[in-house]
Amino acid sequence: MKALKERIIKDGKCLPGGVLKVDSFINHQMDAGLMYQAAQEFVRRFSSASPNKILTVEASGIAPAIMLGHLLGLPVVFAKKNKPSTMENMLCTTIHSFTKAKDYTVCLSAEYLGPGDRVLFIDDFLANGQAALGILDLVKQAGATLAGMGFLIEKAFQNGGNELRSMGIHVESLAIIESLDNCTICLQD
Repeated sequence: MKALKERIIKDGKCLPGGVLKVDSFINHQMDAGLMYQAAQEFVRRFSSASPNKILTVEASGIAPAIMLGHLLGLPVVFAKKNKPSTMENMLCTTIHSFTKAKDYTVCLSAEYLGPGDRVLFIDDFLANGQAALGILDLVKQAGATLAGMGFLIEKAFQNGGNELRSMGIHVESLAIIESLDNCTICLQD
């Protein structure tokens, strides 16, 4: 997606250790127009997937997921990173965050995801794929079907994308980072 790639080059910041900082337009301050364009692109790329529910993980995937849910007229469910005391009938899994170097127990209510649901997972980043694998676990626990996974940015130099695709999952990434070597952002054409 050209607009996203241009924004990454213009406003993205590379930090040592393969970290791409996009907090000025995606995951802290958000560019609503860019999120809307991303959602339109996800509609195009997943037009044949026939989801009936959008799923994401708190918090950075919520903006593009909400925009996509609006465009498709579908409910959006987000897995919470803490076990709420008021939630009953929880589905839970553990996800490791390499960026924050900690494990999260993510939960969602079985009331909002179950057999018969065709789920489209949307998130901001695909790197090692831990969040995606956690979501896949939740989808399986619910007896639902995964329709696909969409990411704003994929780090191709990490294994998440290859692992998901080797499992037969329909994965779409709107911008693919080939390398962040020497703190230089190299995007795939």
